[in-house]
Amino acid sequence: MKRTTINPNKISFLQRIHIDGWLLVGLLVLSCVGLFTLYSASGQDMVQMERQFIRLGFSFIVMFGLAQVPLGVFRFFSTYAYAAGLLMLVAVLLFGDMGKGAQRWLDLGFIRFQPSELMKLAVPMMVAWYISKFTMPPRTTHIIVGFGLVVVPTILIAKQPDLGTSLLIASSGIFAIFLAGMSWRLISVVGGLVGAFAPVMWFFLMKDYQKQRVLTFLNPESDPLGSGYHIIQSKIAIGSGGVDGKGWLQGTQSQLEFLPERHTDFIFSVFSEEFGLTGVMCLMAIYIFIIMRGLIISSRAQDAYAKLLGGSITLTFFVYVFVNMGMVSGLLPVVGVPLPLVSFGGTSMVTLMAGFGILMAIATQKRLMSR
Repeated sequence: MKRTTINPNKISFLQRIHIDGWLLVGLLVLSCVGLFTLYSASGQDMVQMERQFIRLGFSFIVMFGLAQVPLGVFRFFSTYAYAAGLLMLVAVLLFGDMGKGAQRWLDLGFIRFQPSELMKLAVPMMVAWYISKFTMPPRTTHIIVGFGLVVVPTILIAKQPDLGTSLLIASSGIFAIFLAGMSWRLISVVGGLVGAFAPVMWFFLMKDYQKQRVLTFLNPESDPLGSGYHIIQSKIAIGSGGVDGKGWLQGTQSQLEFLPERHTDFIFSVFSEEFGLTGVMCLMAIYIFIIMRGLIISSRAQDAYAKLLGGSITLTFFVYVFVNMGMVSGLLPVVGVPLPLVSFGGTSMVTLMAGFGILMAIATQKRLMSR
C-alpha cells in the first residue's frame, strides 16, 4: 500500500507541538466562559478567581505535556497504572484521611491526594488495553473480564463513599467495552442485571445520605428547608433566567446567596439564571463541539487501543456534562459531579485535562502514521 508523504514545510505549528487546534480552541473558549461564570458565582472573589486561573494554567500544561507522549507509552503503562490505583484505593479504605464525612484521601506527608482521580484514566486505559488484545467484536468471556476490571475499582470507590466519582469511573470502563462492539442483546442482559442489583445496592451499599438524595430527587418539596433546599433553589434560578437571562452579575438567586454551592456543583444554575435559555444553548454547543471533535479524533485512530481509549475519554466527558446539568435541573439525583472547566475545582480539572492530553496524543499518532 502506497504511503502518503507530507511536506514538512506544510505542517502547522500546532501539529509540530502535537496539539489538535480545533480541540484546543474548544477547550480555551469553554475555560473563558467558566472564568466569567465563576467570577459571578463566587461573588467577585478575586482570591478564588486567582486560584482557578492557576489551576487552569497547570491543567493546560499537563495536557500539553501528555500530548507529547507517544501512545505506546500509555499502552505499556496501562496495567501498571491500574494495579497501582487499586493498591492505593485499598490503602484509602484501610488508613485514608477523612474529610467532609468521607474517607477518600491518602496523606503521604508531602502531598495529600485522591487515588480515585487516577482511576478515571487508569480504568479506561486498562480496559482498552485488555479488549484490544483480541479480535473485534470481543467474545463474551472477554467482555465479562472487562466488566470485572471496571466493577472492582467502582465498588472500592463507592465504599469511601464517593458515588459521583464511582459513576464516572464505571462509565469510562463501560464505554470502552461498548465501543469494542458489544451486542445489543448482551447490553440488554447487563441492563437487567444492573436493575436486579439495584435493591442490593440500596440496602447494603448506599449510605443514609445517599438514599436521602434519591428520595429528595423523587420529591424535593417533601423537605423544602432541608434536603430539598438545594434543588428547589436551583430550579428557581434556572427557571427565572427565562429566554435571555437577567444579565451577567445580575442573578438574584446567586448574588443574594439563596443558591448553595453556587461556585461548584450548582454553577450551571448561576449561568442559566444570568444568560437564560439562549446562553444555555450556546454553552451546550461548546460542549457538543468538544465531544464531537474527540469522537472524530478517536474514529480516525490507527489501532483498536487508541480508538477505545479516545472514545471512552470523550464519552466520559459527556457523562460529566449530562450528569451535572441533569442533577441541578432536578432530572437526576445530586451526586456531586462538577460541570467540566466551569465549576471551581482542582484535582478533577487536572484529571480531565490529562484525558484531553491523551486525546491529543491519539491525534498526533494519526498524523505520524500518515507520513
